[in-house]
Amino acid sequence: MAKCEILVAFMALACCYTATAFEPKPLQDFCVADTNSAVKVNGLVCKNPTQVEANDFFFSGLHMAGNTASTPTGSTVTPVTVAQIPGLNTLGLSLARIDYGPWGIIPPHYHPRASEIFLVIEGTIEVGFVTSNPENRLISKILNKGDVFVYPVGLLHFQRNLGKTNAVAISGLSSQSPGVVTVANAVFGSNPDIGGAVLAKAFQVDINTVSQIQSKF
Repeated sequence: MAKCEILVAFMALACCYTATAFEPKPLQDFCVADTNSAVKVNGLVCKNPTQVEANDFFFSGLHMAGNTASTPTGSTVTPVTVAQIPGLNTLGLSLARIDYGPWGIIPPHYHPRASEIFLVIEGTIEVGFVTSNPENRLISKILNKGDVFVYPVGLLHFQRNLGKTNAVAISGLSSQSPGVVTVANAVFGSNPDIGGAVLAKAFQVDINTVSQIQSKF
């Protein structure tokens, strides 16, 4: 009986692990993404290893500041995901440079497939994330140069430059393709629009207010 219970417990643990695992370890040295393949898989098809070269693992550009003046949020993101480095395929990590103009923000958003570790390179940046329902507790902090903050996977988070000068940060993410859902764009800028009656009731405002907000997206 004891052996049977141990076996059942082991199988339950294995099932839990399988259900919660993210991007399991590759079964070869690398699986450089073949961006020309028409085959659809959960990830990207591997390039022929004999055709792999150094540039498949290389990206240059994070030394260049983004143009924050041209964006409504006063910020720009320079991503380094599998789309920029095919060699990231199956490795479960990516990177981004974030530039903020004075008082620029990264609006509330979440990454459906990645946790994020955030490092301030220059400036003073307010950061925060909101826990899931029903608490919806805001956990926030003001960071300075050299400070690090972590956003758990799937939780709504934001950043704001608190200075009159530019700020810079680097984000590391636990997925080759973390994805991003910006709340305002998703809710008010969907294609086609979410019905005004739905949003009016959800946000406890009138339909005219919803229409005005949707027009901005």
